[in-house]
Amino acid sequence: MSKEKSLHAASGWLMLLVVVFGYIASLLVMFFGFIAFVMWTDFPRRGANPFPVILLGLLLFVATSIARRGFFTLQPGQARVCVLFGKYVGTVRDDGLKWGNPFYAKSLGISSNAGGNTKVHQHDSKISVRARTYTGERIKVNDKMGNPIEIATVIVWHVADTAKALFDVDDYELYVEMITETALRHVASLYSYDHMADDDANADAITLRTNIEEVSEALQAELSHKLEVAGVEVEDARLTHLAYAQEIAQAMLRRQQAEAIIAARKKIVEGAVGMVDMALSQLSDGGVVDFDDDRKATMASNLMVVLCADSEAQPVINTGTLQQ
Repeated sequence: MSKEKSLHAASGWLMLLVVVFGYIASLLVMFFGFIAFVMWTDFPRRGANPFPVILLGLLLFVATSIARRGFFTLQPGQARVCVLFGKYVGTVRDDGLKWGNPFYAKSLGISSNAGGNTKVHQHDSKISVRARTYTGERIKVNDKMGNPIEIATVIVWHVADTAKALFDVDDYELYVEMITETALRHVASLYSYDHMADDDANADAITLRTNIEEVSEALQAELSHKLEVAGVEVEDARLTHLAYAQEIAQAMLRRQQAEAIIAARKKIVEGAVGMVDMALSQLSDGGVVDFDDDRKATMASNLMVVLCADSEAQPVINTGTLQQ
């Protein structure tokens, strides 16, 4: 596996002066060489041979033109991978006007063999190391219980090792997209969408709907491990969409509604029982009414009906005795 090596490039401003001086010097040498050539043609026996001077000016001009190709600029958050005749030399991360070996490759052609066909991926020698976001599409997967669900994620990532990103994978951006989908499918299959019941023995288990933070951390750890080979570091990973698949959404909605109704009824019954017990106790202890077991059962039944009914109870006035 490749590993990034730090490389320091010379300041481009100093080399700019050198290049300007080289062009001026080459033009002056060729100018004097041309004058010497004119004098030599007029007086071949008196003038010196001008061709070495002209050749020197041409060589100086060509050398200056080659040196000019070594200039490059880097903005903050950019890096340049320097490759000399197929060999990785290092990575420059200093921003500003820089000068390096003019024979460093401007673009990198990475070849790959897929299905017997050789493809060449062209990458610029400049690579962004800024933070990027990738928003994945909604995909349909099965959770731990086998229920089909729709899920999507967004991740924040950046290139941490430029050498791995360019030399250890064919296309690191496409690699991030494919690994993100694969990791999301794997993490989603490890957890259930939701608890199936309030009294489930696994009520404290991590689920996709109720434990977003834990699921996001698991997804980030999975991505960081798999994307390390491409020199990519994942800063954050979050779920952006989570829902049951369309074919079971209505059934699951009815189940959730039933659970909500049962939970509400349970609370109502618990409260009603407490109120009935309090009412009977206060009436008996205060000596207001002396209840036997049958009267207590009748009073408790009436109070439970009044407290648990969906509609308001209709009052009935008893003008006789309790036995009538």
